[in-house]
Amino acid sequence: MLTRPTRRDLLKFAAAMPAFAMPLAARAELGPPTGDQPAHFRFSVGETRITIVSDGWFPQPLSALGLNADEAEKAAFLEAHFLPTDEIVGHTNHVFIENGDESVLIDVGSGNRFFDTAGRLIGNMESAGIDPFATSKVVITHAHPDHIWGIRDDFDEAIIPDAEYIIGEAEHAYWTQDGLVDRVAPEDQQFVLGAANSIAVDGADWSLGNDGDEVAPGVRLMATHGHTPGHMSVMVESGDAQLLVLGDAITHAFGHFAHPEWYGSMDSDPEATVASRRALLDMAATDRIPVVGYHFPFPGVGHVMRDGDAYRFVPALWRF
Repeated sequence: MLTRPTRRDLLKFAAAMPAFAMPLAARAELGPPTGDQPAHFRFSVGETRITIVSDGWFPQPLSALGLNADEAEKAAFLEAHFLPTDEIVGHTNHVFIENGDESVLIDVGSGNRFFDTAGRLIGNMESAGIDPFATSKVVITHAHPDHIWGIRDDFDEAIIPDAEYIIGEAEHAYWTQDGLVDRVAPEDQQFVLGAANSIAVDGADWSLGNDGDEVAPGVRLMATHGHTPGHMSVMVESGDAQLLVLGDAITHAFGHFAHPEWYGSMDSDPEATVASRRALLDMAATDRIPVVGYHFPFPGVGHVMRDGDAYRFVPALWRF
């Protein structure tokens, strides 16, 4: 039977990590820094300015990747890619888009309501010279904790009060339907309440989007349902240049490229998840469209290269 970790399970898992950590030599892990790391990365898409801003990171259980995979095969895959074999490390790469008078932020992170290693988006935006409170539009790819729980400030009001908030119509309808919290499994109730409370936050002006809607000049919604019932990815276009913001349609920069058929414990519809992922990978590889993965290693920007019947993620070169 497939099981989904609860938020309590995730928090207990994070607390237990030091006890289960492998020796550094086995994990091929770099040592920790002695100071702060840069938390933003800038580049352009045509005439559009893009800044990737980190909200931090958080650990996930192994079931977040390849719930349908052979455990020994998955462990061997992770080890071969110099990755931990006891956890999945999820970075949180937010896309901030500037085009003329419009500025669009993709997702608002988890704030102080999830892991203490995350919730750093607003501070990191300010460190990058961005005034987060001047953002004109906020697009929510889906209503999972790490993407929407940061919408509320300490007074339970919208963190960016003057922005227009945009979410997929199907996503909004799912999380706000009457009585949903009583129809889901007990371990899922906190996610439902958190999503509903975030959407109902005081001061948020919501617009409901659908596949193909242009929410700002050159910023278009793409339906990539599966991870959640109404998950949206975002296409950024300027002239002939494009950038595909994946959200959580593809969450692992190595496993989901080599094994597009793998799905995780947080994917609400595994079959739809895999179908959306394959379509995105094929499109990005065929049309040579760079992508941004929310949970990819920071800054999460790169290219999709075909590799036989599968794919590889090729990190984009930094331009200084």
